[in-house]
Amino acid sequence: LLFIAFPSLRLLYLLDEINEPLITLKTIGHQWYWSYEYSDFMNIEFDSYMIPTNELNLNNFRLLDVDNRIILPMNSQIRILVTAADVIHSWTIPALGVKIDGTPGRLNQTNFFMNRPGLFYGQCSEICGANHSFMPIVIESIPTNFFIKWVMNYSNSLDDWKQVM
Repeated sequence: LLFIAFPSLRLLYLLDEINEPLITLKTIGHQWYWSYEYSDFMNIEFDSYMIPTNELNLNNFRLLDVDNRIILPMNSQIRILVTAADVIHSWTIPALGVKIDGTPGRLNQTNFFMNRPGLFYGQCSEICGANHSFMPIVIESIPTNFFIKWVMNYSNSLDDWKQVM
């Protein structure tokens, strides 16, 4: 038993190593949508719902596209914090090798690295209710300079909206 335990403990320690992330993204699973908060920037948070079939464009994927995509810079270490508001969800992006459960009352964490631009699709892979397959996830990986412009535009549009109120 000890012959198996020592190498296993070493692997567990190495897998738990967390690099310094460039961005932290908090994800909250709801029935049946995701909420996202960019913890490093003030007031960047939004909900992401699946696009209904009758509103799809020709270049959208049925049951996979969302109204608000996650925008993240490529070639950057990303930390994701996952929790749930109601039942257990599982935030899964197969192309990135990321699968992490969101449990109410717990905050789970993992890191990932995207080394190319593009769209990465995923879904909730936990049986969290009748419509769990209608919780798609879309990450758009863009160059860092475009990400900075996106953050600036997002912040400016929020300031404009607050002035109208």
